[in-house]
Amino acid sequence: MKPVAQGETPVLQKKTAQKIPAIREEADLYRALDLDYIPPELRENCGEFEAAANGKLPRLIEAENLRGTFHCHTTASDGRNSLEEMAGAAQELGLQYLGIADHSRSSIQARGLDEARLRVQLAMIRKLNETFENFRLFAGIECDILRDGSLDFPDAVLGELDYVIASVHSAFTLSEADMTRRIIRAMQNPHVTMLAHPTGRLLLRRDPYAVDIPAIIDAAAETGTWIEINAAPKRLDLDWRWWPLAKEKGVKCVINPDAHGIERLQELWFGVGVARKGWLTKADVMNCLPLGKLKQRWRRSGV
Repeated sequence: MKPVAQGETPVLQKKTAQKIPAIREEADLYRALDLDYIPPELRENCGEFEAAANGKLPRLIEAENLRGTFHCHTTASDGRNSLEEMAGAAQELGLQYLGIADHSRSSIQARGLDEARLRVQLAMIRKLNETFENFRLFAGIECDILRDGSLDFPDAVLGELDYVIASVHSAFTLSEADMTRRIIRAMQNPHVTMLAHPTGRLLLRRDPYAVDIPAIIDAAAETGTWIEINAAPKRLDLDWRWWPLAKEKGVKCVINPDAHGIERLQELWFGVGVARKGWLTKADVMNCLPLGKLKQRWRRSGV
């Protein structure tokens, strides 16, 4: 309305009446604004409105897309259930495969496996696999990354396994440069399949160690290493804020529960929530692959 001079009678401007759309659910509101529906996980003002306006929102991963998982422990180290019990629980959840990755020998507090005990477990897994139909156990190890970036087992031992998870469990106070070099050196080992809980954080208990995550993501893109979303509620690591960058670089995700008991397998769904918040689709998450296709995508041959 223009300013009214002294002595003039104000003239109200006529407004065009607009029909108020019927809104019965959230999706109706977005349609009324010419936007695609934005899932709640993406509502962080991180580009989702622009993507919704241009029809470029991703179809986010769903819990039912998961076909298996890899970071699980048994009574061989610090888990609470046997191989058979973990396999049974995974099948009850409808999973097609389960990876067993008990701790390696340097994790003394977790009763980590030495070479002899690891080979015993490998033989047990192979024998159990003979009894399954439409399900498979994979034999792995959560292998400690030592202070200098070398791994807790020699390549000859790692080469006997289906996959290797590399992780940091010690020397958390290294400088950012030293920690970054340490982790990247481990990722460059051709036997390493995935990197677990990349920042080492324990929510409300321990801050993440100093590490250059963009450099870790670049190294994962170069080496083909999968990066874990550790679905344990105390970790949720790698944090959702880093996944758009990782996705842009072509880095693949793997959602693992870090399960130390059969009940913890259900925490996979927390990892799905982190993945959704990070804009990930089932194509970005390697354990959405069915068993047959997964075996074609292992970082090394012979599985």
